[in-house]
Amino acid sequence: MKLTNTRSSFPREIFNFKSYTSKAETYSTSLQKVTDLGEPKSISNPFFHLLPEVKNPNNIVNLICSALKLKDVVNSPLPLLQKSMREQGLINHLGTQEISRVLLRCQSDAHSALTFFNWVKSDVGLKLNTQNYCFVVHILVWSREFPQAMSILSELVDMNRGMGKNVDIFKSLLLCSNECNWDPVVFDMLIKAHLKFGMLKESYRAFRKMVKLGFVPQVITINCLLNGLSKSKYSSKCWEVYKEIGRIGVHPNPCTFNILTCVVCKDGDVDKVNEFLEKMEEEGFDPDIFTYNMLVHSYCRKGRLKDAIYLYHIMFRRGIEPDVVTCTVLINGLCKQGSVRDAHQIFAEMIQRGLRPDLMAFNTLISGYCKEGLMHEARSLLHDMIGSGLHPDNFTCKILVEGYHKQNHLISAVNLVVELQRFGFPIPQDVYVYLIIALSEEKRPFAAKRLLEGIRCHYELSAEMYYSLIDSFCQCNYVEEGLLYKAEMESKDMKLDLGIYRTLICSLCRLSRMKEAENFIREMVQSGIDPDTEICRSLVTGYCKERNIFEAESILRLFALEFQVFDAISYNELSRVICKEYGVAKLMEFQDDLKEVGFVPNGQTCKYAVDGLKKVMLINKGIITVD
Repeated sequence: MKLTNTRSSFPREIFNFKSYTSKAETYSTSLQKVTDLGEPKSISNPFFHLLPEVKNPNNIVNLICSALKLKDVVNSPLPLLQKSMREQGLINHLGTQEISRVLLRCQSDAHSALTFFNWVKSDVGLKLNTQNYCFVVHILVWSREFPQAMSILSELVDMNRGMGKNVDIFKSLLLCSNECNWDPVVFDMLIKAHLKFGMLKESYRAFRKMVKLGFVPQVITINCLLNGLSKSKYSSKCWEVYKEIGRIGVHPNPCTFNILTCVVCKDGDVDKVNEFLEKMEEEGFDPDIFTYNMLVHSYCRKGRLKDAIYLYHIMFRRGIEPDVVTCTVLINGLCKQGSVRDAHQIFAEMIQRGLRPDLMAFNTLISGYCKEGLMHEARSLLHDMIGSGLHPDNFTCKILVEGYHKQNHLISAVNLVVELQRFGFPIPQDVYVYLIIALSEEKRPFAAKRLLEGIRCHYELSAEMYYSLIDSFCQCNYVEEGLLYKAEMESKDMKLDLGIYRTLICSLCRLSRMKEAENFIREMVQSGIDPDTEICRSLVTGYCKERNIFEAESILRLFALEFQVFDAISYNELSRVICKEYGVAKLMEFQDDLKEVGFVPNGQTCKYAVDGLKKVMLINKGIITVD
């Protein structure tokens, strides 16, 4: 059972924009010149100046900026401007360079910049480039509009990721900073945007570039990066990040150490965990409940239960009360070791200290009792769980049913399910499937049938359930019941497989209903399913039992020629019956006939022939008489 601590403190810091602080205005630069980051500038046609101002493509930026300044207009003037520009033929002259120029002229008004950006993207339908995105992100960050900035930056990251482009967004943001007001916190946001889409490599590279340029990431950003790396195959990079932040003077917080503790525990070296904790305390940080829970879990996972229990008692001495997670981890570790009684003692202590066990705590201990075969204790815990207001879930039902089954108390498992149904607790379908198959395998087909009939209105019956019932009824020689379920499957257009045909045919042969068995052979062949050796053997044995050697021989020949089934056991059984009923001469004739289709006499066949000859000799000498 996987145990996770839902009380972690560090995930709450992820994407927390309120913690950003404004940087010094030394990052603000002049707005005199606009570069286009590698895009060629459009060449202005000198004849454009002969056109009226509203028709001059060179004035498109001025027209848009003027429209954006109309604050007194209730509705946005941009749609009207768009219509006018289309009529005057100016809309075709609005490109990514013009978009960047408009954005730069709106730096002091983030709302106008964002309005224009969304208008161009959504209404005009122009394809924006990376530079356009970077400018609007810088403008929003400078205006402390972090949520909107993060949304647009995430969109840019996702757009480049989805299109498989190899665009260096970090470089683009850096180049755009030459033209507009900006704040280095934008690079913190880029790290988080990459993490949002699971782009750990890109996030780590952005961190390295940021540090190389002399920018100092916030500790929250560093924690986000460490958290992402710690949960991936790149967890070793966490120590490189930790070393780097020490070099640049970022002070880690308890959340940082908890993440790193998790990394050490993940590596599985408990001694290194202790060394890291000592270093953590040297730097002035005391382990909290989250730290201890990770340590206890690490000890339990490594099978060091004594160390885990010792740490559990140390927590009390240090004034840190173990919580439900601590106790559940210990209970799980003790149960896996087979110390379920000790686990129950921890469970009892937890209740005595006023902690309310959750569903996971109950399930962990119930599972421990079930694995030890102590079903009475497990059932008692179930009643305690219900009494405390918790509802058993799928895991609870399944582990109890499997526990009873392993103890050969399958009826008790059925009674438990019925009891839970009576109290209104939902029973998962896989538990019903498990019970029906288990009852069928124990040759209790009518008990399985009753259970099946009780769930028809709630669940769609699977082919596996039908097959187990058909097989169980046939094994118990209630073939009529099996035929009813076969007909039901056909009415639902469920495909019958070789196994269902085999069990029905073999059952009919045991009951000497040979013609019905042959009819099923024809049916399955018409369905594209070839009969196998077991079916051949059942038919031959059935006819031999009736002393109908001609039909038995016909079946043996048919299976050899049509289905390439050569069953030596069927051949020998028929040889035995022929020799006994008709003598050695008939047996020799039979062997010669079957050689034509590929049957060769073996040692058992020869033994029947020798026994037949001895019998003839004894009869001729008068030693024995003919029956």
